Amino acid sequence: MDRGATSNRRVFICGSALRGQPDHQNLGNAEFIRSVSTEPIYRLHAAENGWHPAIYQVDEGGISIPGEIYEMTAADFEYLATNEPPRMYPAEVKLIDGEVATAFLYPRESIEQYNWPDISDLGGWAVYKQAQLETAS
Repeated sequence: MDRGATSNRRVFICGSALRGQPDHQNLGNAEFIRSVSTEPIYRLHAAENGWHPAIYQVDEGGISIPGEIYEMTAADFEYLATNEPPRMYPAEVKLIDGEVATAFLYPRESIEQYNWPDISDLGGWAVYKQAQLETAS
């Protein structure tokens, strides 16, 4: 992938499109760059009965969310965006290594309105989903 192309962007993935998760194909031809975590200024919730993650930035009480960085073309980003759940929106997130990337955040007001469970302290989305599978079996 041509990293010099201005239409490419780095995207932080922390939910159902992670490697090994059911929506990974939504990344299209995106190039995996590395595993990384955010700065500890976010919270992570299980939205829509655990269907997808919902993250938002906080002023205090945040955690570092584990995820992956991908570089993708504008076309791959547009495809990903059209397959994100309603209300999610792209925004910049701060990564622990100082990089800023695009991620899909969720309005905190909606999370609070529906009282979706806070899973911030469970180790990330993949850990949460694995625990759900083990509980169900």
